[in-house]
Amino acid sequence: MSKSATDSSNLFSSRNLILGASAWALLSLLFFLFFSVTLPGEGRPLWYSVGTSVLESLAYLGAALLCFRNWRSTQILSGRSVWLLIGLGMLSYFIGNLFFSYWELVLQKSPDVSPGDLFYIATYLLLALGMLLAVLPRRLNLELWQWGVVAAIGTAGTAFSFSPLIAGSGAEETAEAAAVELASSTAPAWVIQVEEFLSPFADFILSMYTIGDILLLVLASALLLAFWGGRSAQSWRMIAAASISLYIADMWFNYATANIPNYESGSLLEVFWIFSGVLFGVGAVLEYDLSTRSRRSSRRRSSSSSASSVS
Repeated sequence: MSKSATDSSNLFSSRNLILGASAWALLSLLFFLFFSVTLPGEGRPLWYSVGTSVLESLAYLGAALLCFRNWRSTQILSGRSVWLLIGLGMLSYFIGNLFFSYWELVLQKSPDVSPGDLFYIATYLLLALGMLLAVLPRRLNLELWQWGVVAAIGTAGTAFSFSPLIAGSGAEETAEAAAVELASSTAPAWVIQVEEFLSPFADFILSMYTIGDILLLVLASALLLAFWGGRSAQSWRMIAAASISLYIADMWFNYATANIPNYESGSLLEVFWIFSGVLFGVGAVLEYDLSTRSRRSSRRRSSSSSASSVS
């Protein structure tokens, strides 16, 4: 093998991919810590909003590519369909983020619903299906106290998601402001038509976000318990942590938009969206590494047995 081929192989080794993902998460955290705080009465600069959008979008695009690598591998332990669904969920989030960034940064609009929301909702559905496919073959043989933990987490998550602090009293004011903005908008005609078409579904989409957050939180806790101590424990802990990070960022955003007048995205807790994409990618890398190492170990054992029988 040539030197260049060896370097290329090493560049995308599991170790380097995990180090790169960790560096991306650290860079994102530092970016939010240093630049997310603004002076009273001043908005966030455009370069900051573009930076957060790029950091978030590339985290999910990278996670999608790593999940698709697992899907294409015939050696993957937890099933190719699992990683296809999770990869499609990551890709759907990436596309949704592009729409959200276009609406917020280019059009300077903050509608109740945009096309990006449709892709975000698809992300929840695809992730939930993928995580279910990962859990169901294990038949969830949990002890009674473990079921109690899952139920308690689900109950607490539901109560928090529907609490007045999250629902807020500013929802109607936000809807009225969005209606005024739509009426006086100078955006392209197709943008106005899309917003007018999607606006009646705002309440339904908001409820879908809430249900999706709760479902992923419950599935994440079930994953932690179902895979605890197993061969794939480490990778699925990352997937569970990614789901919890997504829940944290979503809950903050729901609270902020409902209770903070003229809220601009980009607050510190929104870094958990980036953490979520990074953790999904790390989980995919760990699963791929475990699966390929298991196959190599099996081949070595088979070769040793054949050699012993011949001798």
